[in-house]
Amino acid sequence: MKTDFYRISKLPSYVFAEVNNLKNLYRSKGHDIIDFGMGNPMYKPPNKVIKKLSTCIQKDNVHGYSVSRGIKGLRKAQAEYYQKRFNVHLDFESEVIVSIGSKEGLSSLALAISGPNDVIVVPDPSYPIHSWGFAIAGARVKKIPHKTPEKFFLAFKKYVESSKKTPLAVIVNYPCNPTAQVVDLEFYIELVKFCKYHNIYIISDLAYAEIYFNDPPPPSILQVKGAKDIAIEFSSISKTYSMAGWRIGFAVGNKDIIAAISKIKSYLDYGVFTPLQIASTIAINECAEYPAMMRDIYKERRDIFTDILKQGGWHVTVPEASMFIWTKLPEKYKHLTSLEFSKLLIEKANVAVSPGNGFGRAGEGYIRISLVENKNRIRQGAKNIKKFLLEK
Repeated sequence: MKTDFYRISKLPSYVFAEVNNLKNLYRSKGHDIIDFGMGNPMYKPPNKVIKKLSTCIQKDNVHGYSVSRGIKGLRKAQAEYYQKRFNVHLDFESEVIVSIGSKEGLSSLALAISGPNDVIVVPDPSYPIHSWGFAIAGARVKKIPHKTPEKFFLAFKKYVESSKKTPLAVIVNYPCNPTAQVVDLEFYIELVKFCKYHNIYIISDLAYAEIYFNDPPPPSILQVKGAKDIAIEFSSISKTYSMAGWRIGFAVGNKDIIAAISKIKSYLDYGVFTPLQIASTIAINECAEYPAMMRDIYKERRDIFTDILKQGGWHVTVPEASMFIWTKLPEKYKHLTSLEFSKLLIEKANVAVSPGNGFGRAGEGYIRISLVENKNRIRQGAKNIKKFLLEK
């Protein structure tokens, strides 16, 4: 019987699985492994949101199929958020759609707009769904090294200008997962100008817009005049309101792409459970203080972690945004691969992190640390690593 299924055969081995397997093995032996691997917020959502969900779920008329493109109230709330936060007007009927988290939204986008003859430009390293969503859909992914946003943009322009076939789209992600890099509005202005000239769609992932530590806040590409002609932007309440398991995301922007995603989703799903959408509307409309609180929490965790590692001789990169630290391996361990070093941290420091090459070939030599544990666990994990680094 056939087992070499076409799309599965296109996917590489998942390096994060090796780290998770080792983590679980050590936990089964009684080790207290502090997990800085997956970006899974360990904090309770706003009380108002929990209360609304509890009330709503008791109603008789909310347990049937929902709406694949999202309930009207939630789409309207996201449009109003863009107006307040970015001064960007969105038509919630034609320029906003709700997705089952931004990951599903990006996957539906890939199925909706791309095919075997299309080229999608993706930064390397990047969040895995950015490339594999399109690879699964059958498109050709062109990865361009992403040392800095500026170097990526220059390499992207050079690629487009020297290629016989113009790419269908380019993906950008700022604040970036995994690198935590940020850009200003001028970057988007130049990107929109270039892509408009070459008729290239821009796919912006803005999932970490509300986790930043310096002013001004991260911009939206849709702030650029005329950006909606070619751009679509994804966001999520997963990290903003510590609601990752609720799977509520959004795509906003270009009407034609929104319509394409809507059509694909109408065949694939019935949307997120209605009470979750109703409660999520409360988060956006009534919990403006919550993201600011989470920024303070992540900044404190960042500072605790980086200060302790500095004492151990590891001067990790201090991020300006996101819940991640993306940094090179310590000098003493540069001879190891990212995966080897990640395994070593589990074995010697009882700490799990994400190997950089899981985000692309250019991520080799780096690791990603997720600041998801509470303050005490952050401090303990950093001390464990410091002790390991200072061992002779």
